[in-house]
Amino acid sequence: MPNHVHVLLSVEPGASLGDTVGSWKRYTARHANQQLGRTGPFWQTEYWDRFIRNEAHFNATVEYIDQNPVKAGLVSEPSLWPYGSARPKA
Repeated sequence: MPNHVHVLLSVEPGASLGDTVGSWKRYTARHANQQLGRTGPFWQTEYWDRFIRNEAHFNATVEYIDQNPVKAGLVSEPSLWPYGSARPKA
């Protein structure tokens, strides 16, 4: 997505979600800024989390994430989005 990202992850027992997200955001911001030839903030400080309660909720979340670029009009089907998990495996 051009202006946001969806990430579905599991946090290790005893790990803090905030620490995990913070670490991921620092890592990806550093590498994205390097690739873009820029410096400074990359991500907003906030994030939206959702606790996945069961397998049906997990599957619905995967479907939502896969359909997001389709709903945004960026591709006609999820497998055409080059950054998502719905794309064909190489």
